Amino acid sequence: MCNLYANIATTEAMRRLFQVSADLDRLGNAEPRPAIFPKGLAPVVRLNAEGKRELIEMRWGFLTPQVSKKTGKPIKPAAWNNARDDKLRKSGLWRGSFEDRRCLVPVTSFNETKGRQPATDYWFALTGEDPDERPPFAFAGLWRAENREMIEDDETDLRHTVVTTEANELIRPIHAKGRMPVILEPTGYETWLTGSSDEAAALVRSFPADRMRIVLHGVGEKKDCGDSPRAG
Repeated sequence: MCNLYANIATTEAMRRLFQVSADLDRLGNAEPRPAIFPKGLAPVVRLNAEGKRELIEMRWGFLTPQVSKKTGKPIKPAAWNNARDDKLRKSGLWRGSFEDRRCLVPVTSFNETKGRQPATDYWFALTGEDPDERPPFAFAGLWRAENREMIEDDETDLRHTVVTTEANELIRPIHAKGRMPVILEPTGYETWLTGSSDEAAALVRSFPADRMRIVLHGVGEKKDCGDSPRAG
């Protein structure tokens, strides 16, 4: 399960990688985001009403209502930040978005945690020509507009989630349940956004381990967030 990722790519780099025109960049002067947690704001690439790619902010995690087990009264909604690949077509929570509202989630590294008390945090990035850089890439994502009754007045109603699949050889020894986010090849971006559900499903697979690397790990280092200047 992915509960923390980073995106320190510039908006220019994101526009270039995801082929978004400057007039469809809704991020403004977005700052680097070295730590994106569930319910946090993050850049997402989706198709707008005219079928063109746009960069826009969404909060991470689809919402579902919750009630207190003690009082039976409504409490803060649960945020579902990961969508399992084997439930994309079976679960009502994911099915509609998988069929009609797929998106790209820009990332430069992501975190997985191993063990407890103490836990060890591992940050993963893609390989690149410069070992000091974190090349931007994309998770396979889904998005939807939430019921306004479940969100705060000043929040956007747009929410995204990250599709997960079986972990590769690099992540499997670290992730207790053997899962990892689906990382898309750039050649698959258009298919993920515009293709049929069958065509999109064919892209859901583990990313090659030999094209990934651990950029930081250590006990209690989650706040260092893999993309900080001193992360190595």
